[in-house]
Amino acid sequence: MLISNARPWAGEPSDILIENGKIASITAHDPNRSLEDADVDGRGRILIPSFSDVHVHLDSTRIGLPFREHTGRPGVWGMMSNDRENWRDAEIGLTERVAGTLERMIARGTTRVRSFAQVDVDTKLEKYEAVIAAKEKFANEAEVQVMVFPQAGILLEPGTEKYLEDALKAGADVMGGIDPCELDRDPVRHLDVVFGLAEKYQVEVDIHLHEHGTQGVFSADLIAERTRALGMQGKVNLSHAYELGSVNEATTRRLIDTFAELDISLTSVAPSTSNHLPLVQLTEAGVRFGLGEDGQRDYWSPYGNCDLLDRTWQLAFVNGFRKDELIEHALAVATIGGASIMSHEVPRLASVADRPGVAVGDCADLVLVDGETIASTVMDRGTDRTVIHDGRVVADGLKVLSVQESY
Repeated sequence: MLISNARPWAGEPSDILIENGKIASITAHDPNRSLEDADVDGRGRILIPSFSDVHVHLDSTRIGLPFREHTGRPGVWGMMSNDRENWRDAEIGLTERVAGTLERMIARGTTRVRSFAQVDVDTKLEKYEAVIAAKEKFANEAEVQVMVFPQAGILLEPGTEKYLEDALKAGADVMGGIDPCELDRDPVRHLDVVFGLAEKYQVEVDIHLHEHGTQGVFSADLIAERTRALGMQGKVNLSHAYELGSVNEATTRRLIDTFAELDISLTSVAPSTSNHLPLVQLTEAGVRFGLGEDGQRDYWSPYGNCDLLDRTWQLAFVNGFRKDELIEHALAVATIGGASIMSHEVPRLASVADRPGVAVGDCADLVLVDGETIASTVMDRGTDRTVIHDGRVVADGLKVLSVQESY
């Protein structure tokens, strides 16, 4: 496939040849080349790696359904209970709305996804199976990892552990955990189950950490100890962890150094808090960092629209980024940053100036977007997009193409 007149990372106009799912060559754009010789007319648009949404709850989505009054109650348990009370009564079935949400994400440029699938005594494997069905439906358009997630904790309701193991037996990619101290109130037993099942089924670990202050740091330290003791470097991720920077500078520095040493990655949904660990310091230390949209207009919140470029703007905004280099770094996090968490064959970002993903030899998972510069693209978030996955155009103009239409 030949892409004519595109600007990799907003650089010079180029012609990009793709062969066998990888970028084979990048040459200066030939204005005399006939458009009939090109498969994709870049029209001077910017070429970037496709987006990687590495923290999304496809299983609780209400994307495409009418807005409803928010009825959630404070705290993880209150919000989770509200979801339990309502998710079965949506206007269309779960499998259909999960698939529709994933389709909308792909259309906007996301071709790498790590989705949570709630498993507990209420949902059993119903939500997990709906996410798996969407993964299989769009197997040619996106890479999807599914994380078995104990949203209601592991120890609070007898039988939860069995359902978690059933999902892992069925092929879940990642083992989840949540707030070992705050929710289950027994961090040792909670982490025994999380890491025990991860070891048994040889999967990675991804733990939601909403805990504040020293409690959050205590849980993070326990997770780091397990990672070191079990030799799971590079196989553990902390989601949210938005209060780990709230104690003091020495603790912040120690945590960053520990995460870098053990290759513990972090994923954020760009919340409105100033207590998160500083993104620039994390990157400079070599900590993998990814971005996600969290819930998608669900029973937890009305936010989320399947567009990770919107969430990239939010990541830059909540971090107070104004310099072009830092806004561009936010986009690098939203693309290759997340990709490096899903696969360690993708190198982590080396610095805030690193712009990988569109060089010769890179996988052809790409998005053409309109814009003058990367910073303007993040600010304006235009809709003139062409999405490429594994060397094929899979979406154009915010519409996912059928297998017959893709090229």
